Amino acid sequence: GGQRRIDSAREAEDGLHGITMPSAVNDPDVMTDAERVAHELGIEYDVVEIQPIAESFFDAFPEAAADQTAAGNVYVRTRAVLNYLVANAENRVVLGTGNRAEAMTGYYTKYGDQAVDCNPIGNLYKQQVRQLAAHVGVPRELVMQEPTAGMWEGQTDAEEIGLDYDTVDAILAVHVDGGLSRAATVRELDVPAEAVDRVVELHDRSAHKRSMPPAPER
Repeated sequence: GGQRRIDSAREAEDGLHGITMPSAVNDPDVMTDAERVAHELGIEYDVVEIQPIAESFFDAFPEAAADQTAAGNVYVRTRAVLNYLVANAENRVVLGTGNRAEAMTGYYTKYGDQAVDCNPIGNLYKQQVRQLAAHVGVPRELVMQEPTAGMWEGQTDAEEIGLDYDTVDAILAVHVDGGLSRAATVRELDVPAEAVDRVVELHDRSAHKRSMPPAPER
């Protein structure tokens, strides 16, 4: 979620500029973590409350305001617009924080948290992101924090996906990316066949998110 993303970056010699963008559904402790990371890394940052901006969308189309997913995506896409507002105004680029597990399962908002210019950790599975974070000295409580996109109160990635990231990573690595058969994946990873099917379903269903919008060939 945007509350844990510090995304807008100028060319390296000019330093980093972060934006923390809380909404009414964001956990204040997670916001504090985002500011802590910015302080520890010496990143200049601004805090922009996005609730009033999101409310203007809900006022414009109140029929959708009660739809949890539609409303949650408004928060994510609002953050993307603000990221690019700052980036365009200050001649910066937008860095994403998406990882391979998210990309391969489509666990992100289209034109939202993956609306970026570059994904530095985009080819790392979630476990590898944790390992990298620990290697560079990120505090353990942040490394192992329960992932959440912050789209609504109480949301967690694992609950929405239906599997924890360790299982998702393993199935992606050996079955979807690695080509091991379904039966062999179940045997080698000691996971239920339903878990393999769930990851494959997420991967196949989200293919449109990993490609440019289609257009007629002629």
